[in-house]
Amino acid sequence: MFAEADSFPRSKFGNIMHSYPNMSIPGSGSEDDLYVRYSRASTSGPAYEAHRTSLEGSPITMSPWNQTTSFMKPSTAISDNDVPANSLIGSLTREEGHIYSLAATKDLLYTGSDSKNIRVWKNLKEFTGFKSNSGLVKAIVISGEKIFTGHQDGKIRVWKISPKDPSIYKRAGTLPTLKDVLKSSIKPSNYVEVKHKRALWIKHADAVTCLSLNVEQGLLYSASWDRTFKVWRISDSKCLESIRAHDDAVNSVVSIMSGMVFTGSADGTVKVWKREQQRKGAKHVLSQTLLQQDSAVTALAINTQGSVLYCGSSDGLVNFWEVEKQLSHGGVLKGHKQAVLCLEATENLMFSGSADKNICVWRKDGNIHTCHSVLTGHVGPVKCLAVEKNQESRSEQRWIVYSGSLDNSVKAWSVAEFAQIRATNKNQQHACFEFDSVSAPFASDETACSTSSSSQSRWH
Repeated sequence: MFAEADSFPRSKFGNIMHSYPNMSIPGSGSEDDLYVRYSRASTSGPAYEAHRTSLEGSPITMSPWNQTTSFMKPSTAISDNDVPANSLIGSLTREEGHIYSLAATKDLLYTGSDSKNIRVWKNLKEFTGFKSNSGLVKAIVISGEKIFTGHQDGKIRVWKISPKDPSIYKRAGTLPTLKDVLKSSIKPSNYVEVKHKRALWIKHADAVTCLSLNVEQGLLYSASWDRTFKVWRISDSKCLESIRAHDDAVNSVVSIMSGMVFTGSADGTVKVWKREQQRKGAKHVLSQTLLQQDSAVTALAINTQGSVLYCGSSDGLVNFWEVEKQLSHGGVLKGHKQAVLCLEATENLMFSGSADKNICVWRKDGNIHTCHSVLTGHVGPVKCLAVEKNQESRSEQRWIVYSGSLDNSVKAWSVAEFAQIRATNKNQQHACFEFDSVSAPFASDETACSTSSSSQSRWH
């Protein structure tokens, strides 16, 4: 049972099913399906190949959990003795629509879809869930006992875990709060022009695309299709700033401890913002523009050390910059045939999910990035990723990678930090290509990508 009307009863049916190779996906991969804004100048659309059978040569066909064996019992921990390196652990499927957002912490996984439900999974079994009143769930972040969710209706909802029962989630509020909305609506100066309409500056006027936490400073950042990003103080849910950041939809925002904030937009730019103290308090000011290109910027990610910024684009490329070297451009990674839709990074690994249905795993060694492996098995575009360290791994460092797709499934993968790549099928080689003609060292059965330049893009 759940505590509020927002919650929903647990399903009486099985929670985990295999993703079938012949599963069909509604629609044709249109912009409405991908729910990411592309620049009008972008030449790379979000369409994906509906006829492709990406299960051919996939780890799912070789997994010991495939077809006849159940994935795992709720009490079973994921251990490196149980799972081969770089392999599929399991698939979670509910007939609730596309998966748009994921968040993982310890042994819990949160999934958001266009059903308005947020499901909570524990060890690959459904644990509990809660439901929002409106707006599909486009972003989820976790801060202690609070969960923040960003929605298609432009609202940010706040949830708390019951101290008495960890399976019960209660809605703790909405950003902005009703009190702040009523207070702000009195003054005409609090209204701004957004898409030819008057709106309060503290409210997003379009879908919330991304959320990013700066725990050290107690701040939450939200990005939106309304071309702004907003800054929220977590302690009292107050909107501190609203910055008109781009000329088109803001698809991603990430922040780091130093106070720098990075935003990526459908206008093809990546911008750097710094939080500076002014007479009326701290304000975010534009520091520089890292990238200007025709293709839309679709995703940003920072590695856990805060030393490398990654940027995915609708042209299938991933650019990266070295934060500790005055944000010098490090190179371009080409491993996808279609738009990059999501990125996640650990200290030395970076994961890119794409409309081509694949997940590329990149290993960083200095400023050289090597294609560690390619995870295949989804039959729709990979829309979101989440990564957690496998605490049960004893012999080597392993990560649990969760991928959400427009095929309505979430897959869990075990990825080893230093596993050697192997061909998944003699007739199917997944190569991660260099961008332009730049020489780079090659490891066994791996392909490296390093610094390059392009006449279509301008780095600053």
